[in-house]
Amino acid sequence: LREGLDEESLAIFDLLRKPELTPPEIKKIKEVSVKLLQTLKEQIRKFDHWRDRESSRDALRLVIHDFLWSESSGLPVGHYTEDDVKEKADEVYGHVFRVYPKLPSPYYQHAAMT
Repeated sequence: LREGLDEESLAIFDLLRKPELTPPEIKKIKEVSVKLLQTLKEQIRKFDHWRDRESSRDALRLVIHDFLWSESSGLPVGHYTEDDVKEKADEVYGHVFRVYPKLPSPYYQHAAMT
């Protein structure tokens, strides 16, 4: 697939990507996308009907923000400000809320069958 990512990781990558990134920054964002998706799936598995409870939703939102803000796991520090991280975290959360009501995602199962 485009960018060497599967469809699910590519969706996260597209949300995190900014214009005018260097090739090393693009590579880093690809890695972040894959690892963040894995982390989110692990978190979603811990909750029963995660979207129904405010505490579960808040916990997942915090996981996304902390992951993206972390110097070790997150977005390239020199190119993403704190406001950028907050915006990207909100976008990723909105995507996850919409596409992952449960695991595996019914959205990607359907897309894979068509």
